[in-house]
Amino acid sequence: MQIIENSKVKEKLYIEKLENGLTVMIIPKNNVAKKYIIWATHFGSIDNHFIVPKTGEEVKIPDGVAHFLEHKMFEQRNGTNSLDTLSAIGVDANAYTTNDHTAYLYEATDNFYEALDEFMDYVQNPYFTDENVEKEKGIIGQEIKMYEDYPEWQVYLNAIKCMYKENPVRLDIAGTIESISEITPQVLYNCCDTFYNPANMAMVICGDFVPEEIIKEIKKRIIKNENGGEIKRIYTPLETKINEKEKTVKMDVNNSLFTIGFLDNPNSENIVKKHIAIEILLQMMFGKSSELYRNLYSEGLILNEPQLDYEFTSNYAHVLVTGQSKEPRRVIEEFKKTLDKFIKDGIDEAIFTRTKKKIYGRYVADYNSVSDIARMFLSDYFKGISSFDYLEEYNQVTKEFTQLVLNEVFKEDKMVISIVESKQ
Repeated sequence: MQIIENSKVKEKLYIEKLENGLTVMIIPKNNVAKKYIIWATHFGSIDNHFIVPKTGEEVKIPDGVAHFLEHKMFEQRNGTNSLDTLSAIGVDANAYTTNDHTAYLYEATDNFYEALDEFMDYVQNPYFTDENVEKEKGIIGQEIKMYEDYPEWQVYLNAIKCMYKENPVRLDIAGTIESISEITPQVLYNCCDTFYNPANMAMVICGDFVPEEIIKEIKKRIIKNENGGEIKRIYTPLETKINEKEKTVKMDVNNSLFTIGFLDNPNSENIVKKHIAIEILLQMMFGKSSELYRNLYSEGLILNEPQLDYEFTSNYAHVLVTGQSKEPRRVIEEFKKTLDKFIKDGIDEAIFTRTKKKIYGRYVADYNSVSDIARMFLSDYFKGISSFDYLEEYNQVTKEFTQLVLNEVFKEDKMVISIVESKQ
């Protein structure tokens, strides 16, 4: 078992790759009541075109299969639902699908090992029939329609569609009514066989555990499965130009929503270092302590602190700034003025230092929660990095490097705007 220790947060990461290819990561937290486990497959909404390792066959599946599988995995052959079973013994279980992975999880203070039996059984034993698949299409169809009426989702998705013309990140994670109609039990079984192979999966466990003991418990419950080999994913070519500058729609909202997006290049030499610099820049420009936010808030032009994100995988990367305003275009113009000023005048040393310390404090605070730790390490693992990297790279992010990132990423020709306006 490999052990990686980080002295900055006084945490240890234990990693073991099992014979079948499954990567298990354990972060012990002594004297903590809650225990958290998350088990995920590197299979998300963007993975709709690939070559099957065992056969070499090129396959294209309907949009929304990863999310559909997430819903169906809980249903068991004996007619029970594993989510209900886990809830009945007092554990908080859930699942979610992202662009690049699908995760199953639970949190418990008691009955952890009883829950582990059910948890590892349902993830390894899918059960699909024509009847239960058709029933699920109706349920997910309603979910798709609900999200079409969800302004926060629409302002986000429209920004993504403005940035990307072909990249599957522009697709709704749940797919469309039309695409899920093509899903069959055989499609689901084939995707399970390909993507739910242990070699394509990772498990993260955080809580008061002895690593060697919990690894033994995991191995007891693992079904023997040969290493499936590396899956070759077929993605669209990297997009370097935005698809369209702006998209505005009208919906039933009291106040307009806006998203400002910047298309970025994911093939950076050190994506972690770049990510830290972008977080610092976003906080400096539009965080709660920024001059721009204080001015807009005092004038009633922005209603709450904007959401500031940098999303990336090996296939895409972008910056997103999302907020609520009665006058979104004025907010966007003021943001552009602030951005121009940062580029023209350079970064203020004192503000940079203060903001950088604040960002570091957030990184350290992430290690206070077993759920935050587990989800963080899992997400970063599928990006090919370690969460500890953020703590190690932090001191390498200088004002000069951050200025270079500002000039490289926040370009006018890479900026898009998405607005959801009130129908009134």
